[in-house]
Formats: sequence, structure tokens, C-alpha cells
Amino acid sequence: MSPIARLLPAACLLLLTAPTPADEPAKAPGNPAFPGWYADPEGVVFGDTYWIYPTYSARYDEQVFFDAFSSKDLVTWEKHPRVLSKADVKWARRAMWAPSVVEKGGRYYFFFGANDIQNNEEVGGIGVAVADKPSGPFKDHLGRPLVDRFHNGAQPIDQFAFKDADGTYYLIYGGWRHCNIARLNDDFTGFIPFADGTTFKEITPEGYVEGPFMFIRDGKYYFMWSEGGWTGPDYSVAYAVGDSPFGPFKRIGKILKQEPAIATGAGHHSVIRVPGTDEYVIVYHRRPLGETGANARVTCIDRMEFDDKGLIKPVRITREGVPARPLK
Repeated sequence: MSPIARLLPAACLLLLTAPTPADEPAKAPGNPAFPGWYADPEGVVFGDTYWIYPTYSARYDEQVFFDAFSSKDLVTWEKHPRVLSKADVKWARRAMWAPSVVEKGGRYYFFFGANDIQNNEEVGGIGVAVADKPSGPFKDHLGRPLVDRFHNGAQPIDQFAFKDADGTYYLIYGGWRHCNIARLNDDFTGFIPFADGTTFKEITPEGYVEGPFMFIRDGKYYFMWSEGGWTGPDYSVAYAVGDSPFGPFKRIGKILKQEPAIATGAGHHSVIRVPGTDEYVIVYHRRPLGETGANARVTCIDRMEFDDKGLIKPVRITREGVPARPLK
């Protein structure tokens, strides 16, 4: 999500207003994937269904709930309103951001940021909620934040729950240009320290700002993130490659950015591999042409392809989106 609003230039602060519901974009074929102002989308497959969990893109004090969207084919999406809200998380008061949802043992764990804390004296950080279905309703798992402090300079936001090939779960997170990885314990109530006694290891790659995401392909770890300013047209996605979730990660370059003829501010993404294939799509937010408000962001889906060396090709953002890919 954002670095901190109060450190933005005054001109950017003028943009921090949410469009009114009447201004929300109408649904059209292709992109955006579904109507409404939504950002920071995480796409995931549970069983025979695609899911997208985004941030509700509005003023911080209005970001007090999460909607979810499900699809059988990546094209037609059903809205599941208020799968988690402030009423279910007593310590959260605003700025509920950037969900990441994983299944473990038949339960679904929903990691999220809240309150946009600026220091270790404020209440907030990264929380986790749990439900018996991917559609919720989710309830606070701990009654307190899972990560409530700054470690290695990383603001506790933009969390991504990553399952490694050996079944180990990690939390990868961080704003303010720092990224940490920590090993989750079995019931996701805390962390298991690493062999050297540390709990939070910094894995910040060159150019990192926020919005981490990781996946494995052909034994390589692809570490992706957002860079640039989230309120501006230069927001973008870059990536690096390493041999483990700890790196070291060698930066490759940007693969997602604005196309001034289509949309600006393309960033804070996730990736879905179509099960049983080597087909990938990138799920991300962007700002429609003519929109300048910081929170005027919509969720879109486009193809993500690799070259014969395993490098990610630059993504072409489109109005058409992706073709239907039903799950079997």
C-alpha cells in the first residue's frame, strides 16, 4: 500500500480523496476485472475457484473492510462483500490494506495490514484472521497484531504469506523500502526464530519500495515488488531471481508499468498460475485515464509470459484482459 501520507509532498496530499460511489467505473468486458475502486489485489486458487482479495481503495478512515471476488474462469466475477471488517478486529481502526490469504489444514488465514503505524508506540501493524471458507466471514485470529513493530526499518504493511516447496510458511512484508521474511509457526500465531536466533531477516532487493510477492518456477524463486510512488503514474512492478526465499536476489528489471494510452500507475500486484499449466496471469491495480485521485484505482488482469531463459517478458497492459480459463 502507501508509504506514509504525511511524508508525501503537499501536491500528493491533495490527491488523497476518494471518488464518490457515483464516480465508480462501470463494468465493461475485460479490464477492469470487476467494478469499483479496488487496489493491492491478491489472486489465488482454492480448489476449483479463482479468488481475488483487494484493498478497498478509499480514504484511510474509510478503509475499514475487505470485499472478495470469486470466479470459475478468470472472466466472470462474483462479489463477496465484507468478508472481514473493522468490527471483527478490535485493534484495527483504519487503513486496512493488502490482503494475503492461504489455506492450511482446511482453514483459511487472512493476513492484512491496519492503521498505517508510523512508529513502535502506535497500535497496529499486520494482523491475521481465520475462517472455514475462502468467502469468510473471517474473525481475528489473535486479538492483537501479529507484527506490531518496525524490524530492520520495515513498516509492518504489505504482507504476503508464502508457502515454500517444502511446506514451510513464511511471511514476507514491508514498506518504507525495506522487506523482511519471517518463518510462521504451525498455527500462525507467531514465528519460529531462524538458526542464528533472529526472527526477521531483511531480504530487500535493489529498488524495492513495497508490495512483495514471491513464487517458484523451475526451481527458481521469483521475488517481485512495487516501486515508484503509489499516488503517481510511475508506480510499477520489478523483480529479481534467487535460489531460495532468502536470496540473494539479483534484480532483473521492471515488467509492469503504465501505458499512457490505456492507464497509469500500474502496480501492487500478485500472480496466478493456472493449475496444471505453465500459464500465468498478473493481477494488479492501475489508474484509469483521466483519473488523478490517489484512490481511483481498479483491479485488472493480464497475461504474464516468460522467455526461453526463464525471464519474465514485459507485461502488456490491455483493456481486453485475459481469455476465460475454466478450472477443472
